[in-house]
Amino acid sequence: MKTFEDYKAFLAEVRKETGIDALVPDESGLVTVNVDEAFNVNLQFVEASASILCFVEVTQLPSDAPKEVYRDLLAGGLFGHETGGGFFTLEPDTETVVFNYFFDLEAIEDDVDEFVSALEKIMQLCDVWAKRIKGILEDGEPSGSTENHIFFHP
Repeated sequence: MKTFEDYKAFLAEVRKETGIDALVPDESGLVTVNVDEAFNVNLQFVEASASILCFVEVTQLPSDAPKEVYRDLLAGGLFGHETGGGFFTLEPDTETVVFNYFFDLEAIEDDVDEFVSALEKIMQLCDVWAKRIKGILEDGEPSGSTENHIFFHP
């Protein structure tokens, strides 16, 4: 079973590969990095499963968001439709849509490049979904699709 020390060592390798000095976990195992001033990528070590939870706030919904937004998010959550293996949650207090993806630390620790590539794909997916949701909110129609776009399973 992988430990917090293994997680810190893995992130040290990711820091070397990317040059992103902010990839240092706090005492709880949380890392937050802002990407292109568009998204905060959060990585949290989950010791019980020796995994890394990656979660990204995609967009905040207005209180009167149409049911089409929730229908798309539900389809993504229930069927993995256009989510690349991740899932969406909705933060109840702020109505913020959050994309979540679990990495198995043991499966990724030997391939930093694949991990970084998967993170880049997660950012692309979050961008597509943010635009899609924005389109529904503004026009009642999704803007773009993630179909044939983004699938990652390191």
